[in-house]
Amino acid sequence: MEPSGKSVKVYVKVQTDIDENGQMMPRRITWEDGRSFDIDRVGAVRPAYAAKAGGQGDRYTIYVNGLQRYLFFERSTNTNGNVIGKWFLERRS
Repeated sequence: MEPSGKSVKVYVKVQTDIDENGQMMPRRITWEDGRSFDIDRVGAVRPAYAAKAGGQGDRYTIYVNGLQRYLFFERSTNTNGNVIGKWFLERRS
């Protein structure tokens, strides 16, 4: 069990649009307890380190119900198959 107050990665299901140029845009998040949230808008997208929970990937600045959050796409190192990566958010334990 994680110590109280420490941030952890929470892998989430994300509905994503991919345009004709291959750009991914997250549209909806399903949290670990099954609740789903529409993403109001996506701001900046940039490579970044998840300082609170560890890990690295593409950080999407998203807005859900008007609140800013960071959604990370962690790229897979496995080049075989159709798994290109996983989405995660940081959550305090």
